[in-house]
Amino acid sequence: MAGKYFEDLPVGAVFVHQPSRTVTETDNLLITTLTMNTQPLHLDAEFAGKTEFGKILVNSMFTLPLVVGLSVYDTTLGTTIGNLGFEKIEFPKPVFIGDTITSETHVLEARRSKSRPDTGIVLFEHVGRNQRGEVVCRARRNAMMKARPVV
Repeated sequence: MAGKYFEDLPVGAVFVHQPSRTVTETDNLLITTLTMNTQPLHLDAEFAGKTEFGKILVNSMFTLPLVVGLSVYDTTLGTTIGNLGFEKIEFPKPVFIGDTITSETHVLEARRSKSRPDTGIVLFEHVGRNQRGEVVCRARRNAMMKARPVV
C-alpha cells in the first residue's frame, strides 16, 4: 500500500508526484463526449481556431481529475476512506492537447475526526503545472483518511 496514513500527512508536507502525463486528443474527446459537454471549444477545431486560444482547449473536467489522480499513489492509495468535498477550484491557464501535466500536493490542514477517532480529516491542495511550469489547476480537497492501526 503506497498511500499515507493520517499520521504521515503533517501540515506543511509537500509531495511532488511522478509520473507526469501528456494530454492526448483522445483524452479530451472522451471526457467531453462522455459528459455530454457540447462546447465547441473542446470539440471543433475550426471553431476553436477562431477563438483567442487558436486551437482546441482541453476540457477542465479532465484537468482537475488528472491533477488529483496523479497524487493518489503518493498520498491516498489504500488509505483514504473518501473525499468529503472540493473547494476553491481554479484553472488559471488553459491546457492544450500535447501539454504535459505534473502535480504536487500540499497538506494545508489535518485534524482527528470528532465522530470517528480512527480517522483524520486532511485538507489537501493539489497544484497542476504544464511543461512550462505554469499553474493550470489548483484545487483544495478534504479527505477522510485512515489513522495508523494500533498494534
